This record gives sequence, C-alpha cells and structure tokens, in this order.
Amino acid sequence: MTELSVRTNRREELVDITEQVQRFVAQSGVKEGVCWLFVPHTTAGITVNENADPSVKVDILEQLHRLIPPDLRYHHTEGNADAHIKAVLVGNSLSVPIVNGRLRLGTWQGIFLCEFDGPRTRRVWVQITPSISETAG
Repeated sequence: MTELSVRTNRREELVDITEQVQRFVAQSGVKEGVCWLFVPHTTAGITVNENADPSVKVDILEQLHRLIPPDLRYHHTEGNADAHIKAVLVGNSLSVPIVNGRLRLGTWQGIFLCEFDGPRTRRVWVQITPSISETAG
C-alpha cells in the first residue's frame, strides 16, 4: 500500500489527485488490475467526477453547502458536524480499473479528494492489485 499526502487550502474544496494516483499506477508496473483508494478521515471523502470544467467542482461544493449548512443546531458541537455528514454522502473509498497500465477513467473524469473541514493535510491510501491473469502469467 502507498500513501498519498494532500494539503488542502480551504475549509471545503475538491482537489484533483488523478495524476498523483496515475504515477503510483505507473510505478507499480501493473498493466491490468484495480486501483483501490481509501481516505482514513471522517470529515473528508473521495469521488470520481468531471475534471475538465472547474465550475463542476464549484457547483458540487455550493449544493452540498446548501443541503448541509455549517450553522444548523447539530448535536456534535465541535463545529464540523456538517463536514461529517458531507463525508458520509460522498464516501471514503473507491476503485478504478487499470487497463494497459493506466487508470481507466471516462473522458472527462478525474479523482478528487473532497475536503470538508480544512485546511489540513489529508492522507489517501492507494492499493494497486493486479488481475488474476496478470499474476498467473
């Protein structure tokens, strides 16, 4: 397993980590398999979405903020209850196929660390697993 460290700059932001993850895939030498990603934080998440138009990230964050505002009367009183809820909705793990030594993402897709309680340094654990046919050969 490899660990990617991501420094965030704002309380809420989506950070494109696609190229860093692709470097791990290339270094692994795996041609066919799966790249597993896991964020070990309760106020951050990870997702795949469009990385061509930056306004998509803005729309996602604005709507999450509208749906789950930070200033409601939450039972969790540390001031980040909204961040915990957003992280639950986004999720903390994903898997991406590896084909011909590359992440197999759609044309407009990228991998994003989702920060909801920053700025902080976040970790993303990356596990690259070769396919059975690759390990048998």
